[in-house]
Amino acid sequence: MSKPETEIVVEDPAAPASDSPAVTTSRTVDVAVSFLLLAFAALLAFDNWRTGMGWDSTGPQAGYFPFYLSVILGGACLWGIAKEFLARKAAAETFVTRDQLRRVLQVFVPTLLFCFLMQWLGLYVASFLLIAGFMAFIGRIAAWKSLLTAFLFVFAMFVTFDIAFDVIMPKGPIESLFGR
Repeated sequence: MSKPETEIVVEDPAAPASDSPAVTTSRTVDVAVSFLLLAFAALLAFDNWRTGMGWDSTGPQAGYFPFYLSVILGGACLWGIAKEFLARKAAAETFVTRDQLRRVLQVFVPTLLFCFLMQWLGLYVASFLLIAGFMAFIGRIAAWKSLLTAFLFVFAMFVTFDIAFDVIMPKGPIESLFGR
């Protein structure tokens, strides 16, 4: 006799509240992205028209296919914008709530800072700061565990990429002290 499968429910105490106010609706995001893509399609169409989007004695010019792909992209954007404006009387569903956006930004902002810091501090120091910061501040893990884990990970990365495979990685001032 087989046991019926039981569902295990794990509650996240830090999960966003269900009554958090909406920041924006799906319709707003759809229209904004469609306008951005439409502008991009117009830029591509202009550039490919300037390059040459016709036929010459040897066949299609360099911008022929990209021009028509940008026209198709522009048409799809116009269709999406028209569809959203025609459906504006229908209830719009929430795209993201304030609490959900806060959680996304908790990951996005440090990752963006990592990309900028990597230019000056190098890959390994920036990775150490990112990992230790995520573990300590977002994961609420003890500081010594966060620092040790970040150090071990960065050390393994350094040994793997710099020593074993001799891959050139962005270096910062600390790595230059080791003569690498």
